Amino acid sequence: MRHLIDFTDLSEQEWQRLYRRFEEIAERPGDYRDALRGQTLASLFYEPSTRTRLSFEAAMLKLGGGVFGFSDPAASSVSKGETLKDTIIMISGYANVVTLRHPKEGAAMAAALYSSAPVVNAGDGGHNHPTQTLTDLVTIRRLRGSVGNLRIGVCGDLKYGRTVHSLLRALARFEGVSAVLVSAPELALPGYVKRSCKNLNLTEEPDLRAAAGGVDILYMTRVQRERFTDAAEYERLKLRYTLTPEILREAPKDLLILHPLPRAGEIPEAVDNDPRAAYFDQARYGLTARMALLLELCSLPPFTVKEPEPGGGTACGNPRCITQTEPYLPASGGGVCRYCEHPLVTPPGV
Repeated sequence: MRHLIDFTDLSEQEWQRLYRRFEEIAERPGDYRDALRGQTLASLFYEPSTRTRLSFEAAMLKLGGGVFGFSDPAASSVSKGETLKDTIIMISGYANVVTLRHPKEGAAMAAALYSSAPVVNAGDGGHNHPTQTLTDLVTIRRLRGSVGNLRIGVCGDLKYGRTVHSLLRALARFEGVSAVLVSAPELALPGYVKRSCKNLNLTEEPDLRAAAGGVDILYMTRVQRERFTDAAEYERLKLRYTLTPEILREAPKDLLILHPLPRAGEIPEAVDNDPRAAYFDQARYGLTARMALLLELCSLPPFTVKEPEPGGGTACGNPRCITQTEPYLPASGGGVCRYCEHPLVTPPGV
């Protein structure tokens, strides 16, 4: 592991080591108070964030390190037209680890091409969110004892839900896991995510009540207003699925209810006192999981970057891809965009 762009960048050994470190920190946090003294985290958030940004920053501070960065690109040289490449080359010379959230899909992969410090993908548009998946998996293992041999329902925005994309791809690596997909047809799971989950048994269930009654874990997500270009479509879809106390009365007594947060009405506050609601514990575990990750990344030996040659290949036609705004990036080949994983579109005349 040099960067964490996708959860599948982690080997099985690395995942097991991270979980062991998570448990050690949870049980003896004082032992790690000065573990990263003198090291720095660059926190680059081109999109709003509460849990991810603050938990990463709190994690570094609790380990004795320092934090710098921005939470609004308008307050940085991005507002003056600085490219992602130039920002990353400069920032990675200041930091031991770089966390990056960006609205464009594939931004973290692009940043990793030029960074001399480990890059952690803190969310790239509607693509991936590997540290949320790390949070999800440590929560499941902590509360259920194992990640394998589970049936999980995922509900809400499966089209743009980067947390769902990352989680399903990670779960495909564990034995005996099946997933029930609950969404409006307009927000169904993209084909490229399904293709990357070949080892995962996927079924579709349009009825949330039926899905909740037959799973071990229910992973709710909000419909994301910021991914819509049509406000009317968002209003029509935003509360298509709501996990009410009435639905939960028929659900298993040992159901685990997760949500990456923030929520926007899909889990009413009336559910918060249900003993099966674990989403606030999940957020709390995210801090410890990110402490474990920072300890691993800061222990890596220094590495140098050989800048790739730009040009060539086939252009990506995904309007949300990082290549649309950073045209200097090395192009992709092989039919799939290396950054956003969407099928490539051959430009006219090529």
